[in-house]
Amino acid sequence: MSYRTEGSARLCVLVADDDQPTRELVALCLAQVGFDVVEAAEVEAAERAIVEHSPALIVLDVAMPGRSGLDLLRTLDKRNVGVILLSGRAGEQDRILGLQLGADDYVVKPFSVGELVARVQAVLRRTRRSEEAERMDFGWLIIDTDRHEVYVKGRLVELTSKEFDVLAYLAGSPGKVFSRRQLLQKVWSSAPEWQDPATVTEHMRRLRNKLEAPGLPHWLWTVRGAGYKFERRTSARLEAEAYAAQHGIPYEPGNAEQAVAGFQGKGSRATG
Repeated sequence: MSYRTEGSARLCVLVADDDQPTRELVALCLAQVGFDVVEAAEVEAAERAIVEHSPALIVLDVAMPGRSGLDLLRTLDKRNVGVILLSGRAGEQDRILGLQLGADDYVVKPFSVGELVARVQAVLRRTRRSEEAERMDFGWLIIDTDRHEVYVKGRLVELTSKEFDVLAYLAGSPGKVFSRRQLLQKVWSSAPEWQDPATVTEHMRRLRNKLEAPGLPHWLWTVRGAGYKFERRTSARLEAEAYAAQHGIPYEPGNAEQAVAGFQGKGSRATG
């Protein structure tokens, strides 16, 4: 069964779940709020639906007969489609694995269909950017929110939809610290009561691995006991902050760098 109008400009959602009552209920509720919906009971059918209908988002059951939902997730281009995983497993490791493979959200069965619909809408709000979206230029790092792309030194960095959303949200307020609770609320439209804060921690780890190679400036920072912030710091800035901390003086941009340079200059003359 599907709820799809030929020639429709509405966004299409694919519901892939082998449990027919669950699949049909989710599909009906999504159709009622204005989505075109296509259903699939197995991974092979889901693959055909993706080619034929190009869904904007997939509600994907992890445990389907034959190939699993995670097998399908591994093959998807996460830049072009949002993914919400459904699973009867509530363990943290299962959630982390799904997120590591690029899922945008993870919902444990049994679930509220109304909440799932709200999560679908939230993911699509974040992934379907308007044409007026900004291009954020931080020198070596460029965040193109119109194309949903990130470049480091001119090289396109492959990010999942959720990784991009976290980065763009933090970069939109440079220097401002956001707690994990705040990020869950603003980026995931969730809360610690509904979703494990470890979700945020895992996405930050993955972003750092992809963006902050050795020798590049650092942008993502942990503020102990408070949360995370986006702030560009060069190696000179980091060295100056360490110097200020070591000598018990407050860090002031410019002064600390000059002090470090003077200290290094004295050292080089003394050994010359």
